[in-house]
Amino acid sequence: MRGAVRSVGRALHLPVTGTARGIRKATHAHGAGESGLGKLIELHAVNGAGDVMITVALASTVFFSVPTDEARGRVALYLAITMAPFTVLAPVIGPLLDRLPHGRRAAMAGAMLARALLALIISGAVASGSLELYPAALGVLVASKAYGVVRSAVVPRLLPPRFSLVKANSRVTLAGLLATGVAAPIGAGLHAVGDPWPLYGAFVIFVAGTFLSFTLPPKVDSAKGEDVALLAADEEHLHGPLRKGTKRPGLRTVGPAVTHALGANAALRCLSGFLIFFLAFLLREHPLTGESAAVSLGIVGVAAGVGNALGTAVGSWLRSRAPEIIIVAAVALVLGTAIVAALFFGAFLVAVLAAVAGFGQALAKLSLDALIQRDVPELVRTSAFARSETLLQVAWVFGGAVGIVMPLNGTLGLVVAAAIVAAGWLATLRGLLGSARHGTHPRPRVA
Repeated sequence: MRGAVRSVGRALHLPVTGTARGIRKATHAHGAGESGLGKLIELHAVNGAGDVMITVALASTVFFSVPTDEARGRVALYLAITMAPFTVLAPVIGPLLDRLPHGRRAAMAGAMLARALLALIISGAVASGSLELYPAALGVLVASKAYGVVRSAVVPRLLPPRFSLVKANSRVTLAGLLATGVAAPIGAGLHAVGDPWPLYGAFVIFVAGTFLSFTLPPKVDSAKGEDVALLAADEEHLHGPLRKGTKRPGLRTVGPAVTHALGANAALRCLSGFLIFFLAFLLREHPLTGESAAVSLGIVGVAAGVGNALGTAVGSWLRSRAPEIIIVAAVALVLGTAIVAALFFGAFLVAVLAAVAGFGQALAKLSLDALIQRDVPELVRTSAFARSETLLQVAWVFGGAVGIVMPLNGTLGLVVAAAIVAAGWLATLRGLLGSARHGTHPRPRVA
């Protein structure tokens, strides 16, 4: 009898342990386990799952629970109270974290724990309709972006031998996307049980992430061989000594190739923020043919996720081959798709644009990473990653603000989307092609 019970127990236990072993084998492949990159991949998956749980809860509370006109007002209020302060705080996150290079594991754990506690606060606000929802949501945004900045700085420390930074970033990003795809329907199911339940799920996930942060190797906390990037591109600061009394440049990036690549990526990130908010309201008022608003948003969201995952996979395959050309081509592809979608507006083209935008954003971001790896000395590379990520987040916020105030006219909205991409593409095209043609590799001096 005891043997039969053990056999049943093993049979029930096997799917769980087998899945866990399979995930661990995938995340720790090609030396990622030995270097510690596998632990970061798993941590980022936990981060993505927790974030999407909170997103599901906020979307259902702020967006789906009221009529469209009232929802636009609520989301506008949400942007004003959370995103506006965030645009002020975001540029400060990177420089502040630069001053804490010896506490990166603690910083990541702190970002996880903060979101766990804030998820509980939001759950109470959702139940009572309290205004605590807005400052708590702002706190979640700040903690999430702080985690993202620290993660960008940590990846170069955990590279396995003969492993490019682009490949490592693509693995980490893909793990986050897959976890988001798995957690989103679970969050929707928890929401069906009750409004606060996705937030309870987020609490559990982020508590687990807090402990998982400290399993990263101790070398993550080492700042040996690092310094703060002097993010300037002029000759005096690139090559000359920083004389006493010389004013330190503000938030800029290193070298012309990286500057133009960051501008192109900012245009795509701005487009992403715009499409998220604009299409959310447009499809709620005018769903895809034969579908409900929720299903319509789900189709577009899945298309964007698939495009993003495909862009990450292609970027990993291309690695660092001609990153300037890849960025130019990716932005051109997105621009062409946006123009076609604006001219022949329809359900199919909206989904195609979402997929292509996700593809282009992922591919261009990985190419930007490759340029930073190529053109920025290792001494200041982690600092450059932190600052570039902060700028991209601000661009996303700006795009979202434009999307929320747009009239619900599909053709007009996609014309604006195309204009956003065109502005970024035309402003950076000549510089990127010039960098690719001349193969310039600027070497900045160090602060």
